[in-house]
Amino acid sequence: MEHMKAPASAPTTGSPASPQEPRWLTDEEQRVWRWFMEGATLLDDHLDRQLQRDAGMPHVYYGLLVKLAEAPRRRLRMTELAMLAKITRSRLSHAIARLEKSGWVRREDCPDDKRGQFAVLTDEGLHVLRQTAPGHVEAVRQAVFDRLSAEQQKSLGEIMRIIAEGLQPAEAGADLPWLR
Repeated sequence: MEHMKAPASAPTTGSPASPQEPRWLTDEEQRVWRWFMEGATLLDDHLDRQLQRDAGMPHVYYGLLVKLAEAPRRRLRMTELAMLAKITRSRLSHAIARLEKSGWVRREDCPDDKRGQFAVLTDEGLHVLRQTAPGHVEAVRQAVFDRLSAEQQKSLGEIMRIIAEGLQPAEAGADLPWLR
């Protein structure tokens, strides 16, 4: 990601030299950014491989099953599920179709909105989730929490909350995945 680093002649103070000048990352910011990207990529791959091996599903599908299991009556409107999962409606529709083929989720029409649908976690889906959860929790624990002190865990949670909140503006017209 060398393109994120300032050219040798550019200032690296984190503030632009002129209105048109990019705010290049400092050497320290570049280091942090790269470690963040490496860690996020490796963690996502690690968890995805564990779930593929143990349950034949990608990490995002597992997350959808969890969201449905936590919902009242194990069902959510598709639009709400897309928002909770932080994915596009198109990606959600594809994922739900695959989960339906496995028998883990079914769709139900929304009685008060002819265009709306619910995703519903089936008994079989709940069974798969319960069988898969212990291995997944262990993979998360080994990859993240066993490596961090209690203070580091708290800091990581605070940092990720700040980032997530900053990327979800409340104003109308925000370009968020679940609105696409």
